[in-house]
Amino acid sequence: MNKSITPVLDVLGKTIIGKSEQLKLALTCLLSNGHLLIEDLPGMGKTSLSHALASAFGLAYSRIQFTSDLLPADMLGANIFDVQKQQFSFHPGPIFNEVVLADEINRASPKTQSALLEAMEERQVSLDGTTHTLPQPFFVIATQNPMHQAGTYPLPESQLDRFLMRITLGYPNWEAERTMLKRSGTTSGVMASSQPVSKQQLIAWQQEITQVHSANAIIDYILRLVSYSRESGEFANPLSPRASKAILVSARAWAWLHGRDHVIPEDVQEVFTAVAEHRLRGSATDSDMNSQFSGKLMAAVDPLAA
Repeated sequence: MNKSITPVLDVLGKTIIGKSEQLKLALTCLLSNGHLLIEDLPGMGKTSLSHALASAFGLAYSRIQFTSDLLPADMLGANIFDVQKQQFSFHPGPIFNEVVLADEINRASPKTQSALLEAMEERQVSLDGTTHTLPQPFFVIATQNPMHQAGTYPLPESQLDRFLMRITLGYPNWEAERTMLKRSGTTSGVMASSQPVSKQQLIAWQQEITQVHSANAIIDYILRLVSYSRESGEFANPLSPRASKAILVSARAWAWLHGRDHVIPEDVQEVFTAVAEHRLRGSATDSDMNSQFSGKLMAAVDPLAA
């Protein structure tokens, strides 16, 4: 493990107990300068994870509760007429923060979902002909409830593809939940407020990760994976070129996280499910089937093939 990132993982591990792999994937997504989708039942720690990530790097944080009546202006901001100055002035919305939690994104209308995803892709907001740049870094953590719950609008495949990774926290094990209950109301707030690393250091790490070496053999391995998803006829939603780039940048971040300056096949395999599964299954609701899809694809492609 990269020693410089260990303090961050320690802080996150005290807030989200017993989920070390999910925490490393969430950090990988942030270090890759991507956006994260978390799909889970209410009460699993999604909000705690997003707040802890922001606190660990001293990033400005906001939470937007998505509801069926949420309008794009409620999130992006609006131009409001100033009577004294006799002119319009821009009032930024909660999206103008460095870490934005889009809570229950699939409860909002498709129009509002699209406004958020445009901001994620372009990292800017355009209103009334004026472009407003979003802060750097800019990290969106969107959560969604399972599709069987009432009042949800499924994200289309084209919008799902904008998320670098998708993870599921799941229920904690017995010991983790026991520890959580013993800490309840005592030290959890202190842990969440710890800041072991500065924002400037995070930006420097994001730049450093772009220099992690990926050999031609690694590039070819990724291409064989995505080509199999397209040519085998077994997947309704084959992986796009955006997915290819997402796998590579995530593998680089995972390698850096584990103290290496080069990518190995195991790095690709570790991040592949989180990067590919929501793309392979599209708007389907069975995450277990989704994991089977990504596992089957990896098993079909030999990383050592010429």
